[in-house]
Amino acid sequence: MRFFLEHGITVLGQRTSYAELIGQICALAVVFLAKYRTLWTWPVQVAATVLLFSVYVSAHLGGLASRQVVILLISIYGWWAWARRRDPVFGVVVRRSTLTEILVTIAVLIVGTAGMAWLLHALNASWDPIPDAAIFVGTVVAFALQGRGLVEFWLVWLVVDAIGVPLQISSNLWFSALVYTVFAGLVIWGWLSWIRDAKRNAPSRAVHKAVTT
Repeated sequence: MRFFLEHGITVLGQRTSYAELIGQICALAVVFLAKYRTLWTWPVQVAATVLLFSVYVSAHLGGLASRQVVILLISIYGWWAWARRRDPVFGVVVRRSTLTEILVTIAVLIVGTAGMAWLLHALNASWDPIPDAAIFVGTVVAFALQGRGLVEFWLVWLVVDAIGVPLQISSNLWFSALVYTVFAGLVIWGWLSWIRDAKRNAPSRAVHKAVTT
């Protein structure tokens, strides 16, 4: 891993380590795979997690580094959950969140960010704890919702992107900032796709379930 951190490429005067380059490429690939709801989403995410953990540790971003550990655990859960929720006709079942689920999600994002920011500040683990904490909590929540097949996980990713781009630039992680920007466009694309699939497949799944029960 040390080789991937110490060596890389330079584009427009900005150095990008191989670890950051490959990790962010894997992260982008995850968006494409999630859009099509393939189980390959999760092993590719594991690869991105391992590489980006080393990148954020070297950049002294404790929240971003810590979230990679949590993402690894959630990726294992997501892999298991998608395998269980996979319909033989419609693939991984997706749906819109209920009002209760939306309110719980918002509450977790607010309370979780406040608590994580306090922890990062207390441990001196980040030079900018509030956005670092928001990205950490937002990422965890997004992957948890994704594992459950809830369409709104894409919207949480948009919030993470909006916070992540300026933080990455301030940390001189220029390639990661560019990836976050591209990532936002892909997230919108994936969100619209999941909404269409949820609307189109819901009546058919109900009929299919009624016939098989």
